[in-house]
Amino acid sequence: MNDFLLAAAALVLLSVAAGFWRVWRGPAMADRMMAAQLVGTGGVAVVMLLAAAGGRWAMLDAALVLALLAAFAAVAFVKARTPEGAGDPEAEEPHDGR
Repeated sequence: MNDFLLAAAALVLLSVAAGFWRVWRGPAMADRMMAAQLVGTGGVAVVMLLAAAGGRWAMLDAALVLALLAAFAAVAFVKARTPEGAGDPEAEEPHDGR
């Protein structure tokens, strides 16, 4: 079973390598961000597979942290790329009489 988990981790790692290529060469910022999300998800998958293969269940905490960081990166990207942080729930609505 460990050989299967290690082989699966190697395949996911190849996917992560393809994601790094798109982050480096991506034609648009959105393409690069989606590739970064792929890298984050692939990183979580690799850490989880290695944890299961080696029986080191504490590594699952590291995978959870990676997943949270990937989600925060996506939110930060959207807020940075929209004009004036559009879609910010903390922003006040304009009071122009409508």
